[in-house]
Amino acid sequence: MSMIEPRFRDIYLNFYKQSYFTPTALDLKTKELIAIGVSLVAKCEGCLEGHLKKAREIGCTKEEISDAIVVAIGIAAAGVLDMSDKAATKLDLHHFEGLQVKATTNE
Repeated sequence: MSMIEPRFRDIYLNFYKQSYFTPTALDLKTKELIAIGVSLVAKCEGCLEGHLKKAREIGCTKEEISDAIVVAIGIAAAGVLDMSDKAATKLDLHHFEGLQVKATTNE
């Protein structure tokens, strides 16, 4: 962050410390799992690596980390769907309007 003035870097670091390490309604484990998902959606590789490492250090299981990743995938996919629906509406594109999709179930 050498291209950012020190006073702005300090504001960020203070915010990060206050929001992340100060006790709040969420415990640190929950914050780490959220941070993993957000890091993925934000496409921040360094963030992801740091939060994965920290999550393992504080006892997050592989299953918990997997769940956080799956939620991130769902949110990212929802973002693509939302943006494409808005673009279709704006541009009056209705490629598959009226097409019925058969629902699948896991029985």
